[in-house]
Amino acid sequence: MNTISSSSRRARLLALLIFVMIGPLLRAAEVQQPAVDGAELRQAERAPVPPALPSPSTQVDPNEIRITGLGKGSTSWTIVVLLTFLTLIPSLLLCMTPFARLLVVFHFLRQALGLQTTPTNQTLIGLALVLTFFLMQPVGATIYQTSVLPLQEGHISAMEALERGAVPVRKFMLHYVREKDVALFVELSKEPRPRNPNDLSLRVIAPAYITSELRMGFQIGTVLFLPFLVIDMVVASISTSVGMLQLPPVVISTPLKLLLFVMVDGWNLLIGSLMRSFN
Repeated sequence: MNTISSSSRRARLLALLIFVMIGPLLRAAEVQQPAVDGAELRQAERAPVPPALPSPSTQVDPNEIRITGLGKGSTSWTIVVLLTFLTLIPSLLLCMTPFARLLVVFHFLRQALGLQTTPTNQTLIGLALVLTFFLMQPVGATIYQTSVLPLQEGHISAMEALERGAVPVRKFMLHYVREKDVALFVELSKEPRPRNPNDLSLRVIAPAYITSELRMGFQIGTVLFLPFLVIDMVVASISTSVGMLQLPPVVISTPLKLLLFVMVDGWNLLIGSLMRSFN
């Protein structure tokens, strides 16, 4: 019994000694573990953060239309200016471009040929628009370079851009306006007599220009009408002299006029003459 008790005492002492020796090592390991975690956290905080990728909702749609302020203006005023300009486009097209002269001449041609609906009004208007764009393209390019680009870059205000854009249009209209028409509207407007054409205001130039264009269009149309009128008169006299009273002369003269117009390549001659009249 004494041997068993002594052996059990020795086992207890050995276990106590092992616990005393291993306990501090375990506590040291527990203390060092949070320090390592803190160092890793500090290194993670110092590491550069990659840029966040844009979400699908914030990506720009290529088909989206955005209206920004022109120059230094706000978006609302830009929309007001654009809508006002859109409403004035028909008036500008009629009063400050060759559109009126071209359309008048084309209608005279259709009446001279004896055709009521061929070519249609839409066809004649489209042809006049295309030719107007062809003639006004240099003026539009000058306006874009001197007025629109500086306005978009914010170098000038909207009013200054409007004044710059009016200069090429004024030069174009002054080149084709008649002095008699200018004198008429200067007198009607009660403005002082200008020293040179550059002193004229758009209030005088615009109505004088459209009056001159209408006169020129009627003049060209009258000259264009004469050869077809001669054909009508000859056909009418011949049909009357031979006793063809029941057959209208226009039935015979219309194919003859169309044949003459096609044989001489009338569209090429007419459009070429109109384009040269603006040079």
